[in-house]
Amino acid sequence: MSGRSTNNEKAVVPVSKDDEDEAELARMGYKQELSDSFQEICSAHPTSGGPYYWAAMLANPESAPLASWITGWFNLLGQVAVTTGISFACANFLSTVAEFGTSFVPTPKTTIGIYAAVLVSQGLINTFGVHLLKYLNNVSVWWHSLGTTSLVIAILARAPKHQSANFVFRTFIDGTGVNGNEGWGTRASHAYVCIIGLLMAQYTLTGYDASAHMTEETHNAAMAGSVGIIMALGVSAVLGWFLILGLLFSIQDLETTLSSSTGEPVAQIFLDTVGEKGAIVLMVIVIGAMYFCGTFSVTSNSRMMFAFARDGGIPGHKFFRRVDAKRGNPVRTVWLACTLSFCLALPSLGSSVAFSAATSIATIGLYISYGIPIALRVIYRERFVRGPFHLGAFSMPVAIGAVVWIAFIAIAFILPQANPVDSQTLNYSIVCVGIVALYSVGFWLISARNWFSGPIRQISATEMGVSNTSESEVSNNERAKNSETRY
Repeated sequence: MSGRSTNNEKAVVPVSKDDEDEAELARMGYKQELSDSFQEICSAHPTSGGPYYWAAMLANPESAPLASWITGWFNLLGQVAVTTGISFACANFLSTVAEFGTSFVPTPKTTIGIYAAVLVSQGLINTFGVHLLKYLNNVSVWWHSLGTTSLVIAILARAPKHQSANFVFRTFIDGTGVNGNEGWGTRASHAYVCIIGLLMAQYTLTGYDASAHMTEETHNAAMAGSVGIIMALGVSAVLGWFLILGLLFSIQDLETTLSSSTGEPVAQIFLDTVGEKGAIVLMVIVIGAMYFCGTFSVTSNSRMMFAFARDGGIPGHKFFRRVDAKRGNPVRTVWLACTLSFCLALPSLGSSVAFSAATSIATIGLYISYGIPIALRVIYRERFVRGPFHLGAFSMPVAIGAVVWIAFIAIAFILPQANPVDSQTLNYSIVCVGIVALYSVGFWLISARNWFSGPIRQISATEMGVSNTSESEVSNNERAKNSETRY
């Protein structure tokens, strides 16, 4: 949920190099200090490009294109991977609930097929239902809030027994050993297990650049993006803590839960507390929450790709930068996002840690793209002009803390998650992150540095002295005059 409450309000009218494309589009953490610094930058520079645009704004003119290029590619990687993580988890839960009361036994092939169907449906919503996204966003917020509250109350009220506070808060369980092998707690240390165990917490509090990617389609963008980030993270932190405590206190038998025949410990907790029929209802709540989240992840993903393509940052950018004139949204990047997210899940056909790898890729990719503009904010502090939302005297300490934390997790989350390490348990996040790093740096040195000049500045109608409803009053000469402005 943390990245999917986008605060999507009335659109402004942007102007850009691609003539009517922008007008068509307009019609449509774990460390808290990191998000605070992010909100401050988002308030100062609201744009659908998000982090890669901010990197260009905050770097010096000579290094701005390179900073924007590298940031854009890591953000694209993270956006694709976070969609994979969300929607693949949704497919896994759909496979699990299909087992209840039936003889159905899911396989990696059937799960990947369900995953494809989930992505296609989310792509269709983002293609034909763009005008419904605001309302779906509101439904999603209430679904997460009321659904989570109802779920926790149900399992706590119906659980035959409850675990002690000592079990919940003081019991250490090393689940990193695979097929009877010792875990990393024995082979290395409990500290190592704790570090790699941070992944799910960090992954949960990520993706909040979704609010930034939607700012060009919002009213009062300088505040809307920051408010969206604050609301998403605040609500997610509270509800997430509430949910985790409810699940842990409701565990009936630890070994049965961990070795559940369903393959999902959460599903086993539901079965043990509310029975099969009740478990189906609770699974539907969880699946619905993930489906909403995945749908808006595709939305955010497609907007980021559209903005990057508009600025010439991805192969085939002349094709992908177009907005569908009939539907008023970037349909081509919607399906590009779905396609790449599907491809990233294909290793699940031969890997038992595909989900954790996808979440590692998402977390590393997104947080590196968050960290670069924050680091530039620290290095080139004189180039930063505050927006309506700012941290005052805490701005610099918070930014430095965020950069240090990102550097730590970028290393921690490429480490092996399971023992022993083989083709089935390899954390292939290092491969994907490495490919993007090599491609972005290598292609920059070979070619992109000769033609990529950074993001196009987006200019709202308000900035031009024109009301939101008076786009026709903006002359073609004004468009031509302003559309070539780049940072």
